[in-house]
Amino acid sequence: GDEQHQLLPKKVEALAGQRVVAISAGDYHSLALTMDGAIWSWGEGRDGALGHGNEQNQQLPKKVEALSGRRVIAVSAGGGCSFALTTGGVVWSWGSGLLGTLGHGNTEKQLLPKRIDAFAGQRVIAVSTGAFHSLA
Repeated sequence: GDEQHQLLPKKVEALAGQRVVAISAGDYHSLALTMDGAIWSWGEGRDGALGHGNEQNQQLPKKVEALSGRRVIAVSAGGGCSFALTTGGVVWSWGSGLLGTLGHGNTEKQLLPKRIDAFAGQRVIAVSTGAFHSLA
């Protein structure tokens, strides 16, 4: 892990030994989903985009412990936020709440994954994020 620009593809050595099944790249952070349903995040931690309970940057992938025990089946990294979909169709979001992007009915940042209550009783099948919007 470093902060150097990469002009060619480079293996993420810190995930060696993990079976990565999905990835998502936001503006300044990345997410990896492993076969066991765990999320790993790295990059810029501003507004809690990495889901580790703080705003620290991570040069190497770090497991998002707040969702341990839940089986994540999809991830999406947005401009400054992150989304996860768990079995049963439950959506979680964290990071920048700018323009209401997180779906919690406010514009507050979330340092840890928070369940989106607006989907209670519904089974969401996909999540997707952009720079300033999100879909589920």
